[in-house]
Amino acid sequence: MQPDKNTECGRRRQPDKKSLLNEINECSFAVNDMLLYLDTHPCDEAALSYFMEHKNRRVAALKEYAKYYGPLTIDTADDEASESFLWVETPWPWEGGGC
Repeated sequence: MQPDKNTECGRRRQPDKKSLLNEINECSFAVNDMLLYLDTHPCDEAALSYFMEHKNRRVAALKEYAKYYGPLTIDTADDEASESFLWVETPWPWEGGGC
């Protein structure tokens, strides 16, 4: 049995920032695309299932990203864990803080 590549001595390794952003972007595209389709095909059960699957994947990826790199959306900002908005203290994308 091979060890899990996402763990190190029983602890989960920090995910790759660029890969996580890519996952968020892919899921976001799928969710937005399915929303448009479902506007005109609201009874398509397969499309609704696809939408829900990717919406849940997106939420999970956003939470994981926020855990390691800071929130991307206000929904993933943990306002109870901090007295300040820590993301304003990190470099902005034009300052080399992007992916």
